[in-house]
Amino acid sequence: MSAVNPICVQEQVLTGDTLEQKWEQAASWGFDGIELRGRGDGAFAARLPELRRAAANGVPMPTVCVEMSHFIGAFDPDLRRDAIAQMGDQLRVIGELGGRGAMTPASWGMFSLRLPPFDPPRSRKDDTAVLIDGLGALGELAASLGVMIFLEPLNRYEDHMVNRLGDAVNLIREIGLDSVRIGADTYHMNIEETDPAAALIEAGPYIGHVQASDSNRLEPGAGHIDWAMFGASLQAIGYDGPIAIESRLSGEAADVLPSVPPLLRRYL
Repeated sequence: MSAVNPICVQEQVLTGDTLEQKWEQAASWGFDGIELRGRGDGAFAARLPELRRAAANGVPMPTVCVEMSHFIGAFDPDLRRDAIAQMGDQLRVIGELGGRGAMTPASWGMFSLRLPPFDPPRSRKDDTAVLIDGLGALGELAASLGVMIFLEPLNRYEDHMVNRLGDAVNLIREIGLDSVRIGADTYHMNIEETDPAAALIEAGPYIGHVQASDSNRLEPGAGHIDWAMFGASLQAIGYDGPIAIESRLSGEAADVLPSVPPLLRRYL
């Protein structure tokens, strides 16, 4: 992947029996790589033979985005330990593939301060301690593997712990590891950031990965996000990593995805 800001697409929206076939399709639509999805229960680690073969056949797979039922900030200690172990596997696999890193939120769908019962079962202080502990351990592993763990802030309806880029910056500063970075997602930023461009610039030194979808969670161009401002902000912070499309689609993939790479490249 030699392009500045390689534009990747997540594997689940592509068709084909193999990653090689999916990559052929993605490349024909103008994408520069594939973002993998990392399921739990050992499923992602079990894919290593398939992923090794795809890498040997030239499929660019720089990042993996977690797809599990519980996450590193889970209330239940056993679920939390399992999530950290599964993320460790994802870091090891992406490291073996020569990728950049693995992306996870603090949690997803576990609790929202904006929905009943409104009062979480764990204090803010304990939330922070749990995340520092989990991300610290994963950050140390990532550093040993030469990759990064990306913390993704989610909107207030999907998570109660880390909603804004600034929340993630505060955690990363406490952890103090360069291997722990932010995974910024334009959909969540559109909901949570008063000024998304200013938020990106302020968090710039800590941005390690970027995911793009429009204001309605559809593919870029199907909503009202200001992509020119987005591109200018990434240029301002000197971000040269991948931009992965994580979105639902407004139509058939073959009809709507080919317009995405030229749209984004117009402003990068």
